[in-house]
Amino acid sequence: MILIDPPSWPGHGRLWSHLVSDVSYDELHTFARRLGVPERGFDGDHYDVPERLYADALALGASPVRSREIVARLTAAGLRRPKHR
Repeated sequence: MILIDPPSWPGHGRLWSHLVSDVSYDELHTFARRLGVPERGFDGDHYDVPERLYADALALGASPVRSREIVARLTAAGLRRPKHR
């Protein structure tokens, strides 16, 4: 399932959402292409999606969830990648 959190993460003068799949990276990459998100938006286990694409992601079938649920679902699916420090 494709999940997206609300656009609340600031960066580069705009707000961003996280787009993930709790099924596979293939599902995530396919959805991101349909949404028009460039590959450079992929950040290890999610895509950073600008606020202007949030409604489009929902229209394409992404399920809106809270940020905490994104982390929990990625972890449960074994798809969470830790941030590099």
